Amino acid sequence: MNDEIKSIHEFDLELICQYYSTLERQGPGSPEITIKALSFIDNLNDTSLIADIGCGSGGQTMVLAQNAQGKITGLDIFPVFIDQFNTNVEKLNLQGKVKGITGSMDALPFQEEELDLIWSEGAIYNIGFERGLKEWRKFLKAGGYIAVSEVSWFTEERPSEIEEFWEDAYPEIDTIPNKVKQMQKAGYVPIATFILPENCWTEHFYEPQVNAEKIFLEKNASNKTAVEFIENQRHETELYYKYKEYYGYVFYIGKKTKKIITNH
Repeated sequence: MNDEIKSIHEFDLELICQYYSTLERQGPGSPEITIKALSFIDNLNDTSLIADIGCGSGGQTMVLAQNAQGKITGLDIFPVFIDQFNTNVEKLNLQGKVKGITGSMDALPFQEEELDLIWSEGAIYNIGFERGLKEWRKFLKAGGYIAVSEVSWFTEERPSEIEEFWEDAYPEIDTIPNKVKQMQKAGYVPIATFILPENCWTEHFYEPQVNAEKIFLEKNASNKTAVEFIENQRHETELYYKYKEYYGYVFYIGKKTKKIITNH
């Protein structure tokens, strides 16, 4: 880790939230990728219940709502995101189908076996991939689906600069085969796994940040921490362009098994 660039863990969550609330998406992805992931889900009808966990302002949720049957609850810990989310619901006339609520992903407000689908794009890392898969499973009906996107290694070995960056940012980063094994071990049949294309990072995530960074710095010109945060974000962007062949976001889609069989 570059000594001059602060770790993401050194910044206040409110500051991070303030910055990301200015963006349509809070992580890599695209409407096309949301629709592609949805194509592997075959159990939905008008009475289905879907939860989008760590929904942010709902960029992907609105795409989900326009392409999936059922009712969707978006959940995020930051009220500013949920305010934006519910504004987007009204703008798109999706009231009655979609609602956003404030809540924590480690204490979901759902009943056991209530949900047909759990969705989470670029957010499960907040609780941890393995923990999220295990703890959220009980909220799914038997045969229900989980679809999450997660940063993953594409190769067994990679340059130390990028390895050190991600080991600091997210120690649970792992290879795709290991993530699939974790999903299977948590009680899901792995249905599909695919890598998000580069434009999910460039066109839909990093390019919109160029203007967002400028506005954020103008608004926080005298705030040293805000300046350091933008330096962190720019460093992450530079590393992506330098090392994108070694890592990226991957969609993991699994179907809940009836029960977990343990060998003794």
